[in-house]
Amino acid sequence: MEYILIFISAIFVNNIVLSQFLGICPFLGVSQKVSTSLGMGAAVAFVLTLATIVTYLVQTYVLNAFGLGYLQTITFILVIAALVQMVEIVMKKTSPALYQALGIFLPLITTNCAVLGVAILVIQKEFSLVQSVVYAFSTAIGFALALTVFAGLREQLAMVKVPKGMSGVAIVMVTAGLLSLAFMGFSGVDGGLKLLFGLD
Repeated sequence: MEYILIFISAIFVNNIVLSQFLGICPFLGVSQKVSTSLGMGAAVAFVLTLATIVTYLVQTYVLNAFGLGYLQTITFILVIAALVQMVEIVMKKTSPALYQALGIFLPLITTNCAVLGVAILVIQKEFSLVQSVVYAFSTAIGFALALTVFAGLREQLAMVKVPKGMSGVAIVMVTAGLLSLAFMGFSGVDGGLKLLFGLD
């Protein structure tokens, strides 16, 4: 039940984009079409889960073991950047079709603060490795969900006549704000699940 609670909470209640405001750049920049949003979501899910596993192991067996916790942020940035580059190289050699599909999104993930944010959050929350993986994957699904829904809304907005003063960035920001408010409706779900299943 604990993993189900982490899963639901990460996707709906504490959505990485709409509640914690991490990963805003790709959220606004890659959300013009649903197809590109799905590609970006898949790439983020893969890299976010992999990066969380590697950074968790680095934190536990290197930084904590040698008393180098103060180097956490810079170490995680370097690990994530190196990991994205390695994934890109391996993918280009082993699966050119998948590389063509995700290749344009992989460099964007290096600068996606959601990846670094999740890597640090799992350490702050003192999750185990399995909990960290569940949290990372759930967060990636939440990111993909927010991105895809927002892209769908933007595609619909492109087909309607928007007042001149609200066109462009203004209507995009208003739509993002309304979507964030919609996700706030899930704010009590995790508390209700905790009460239901008797979890602290």
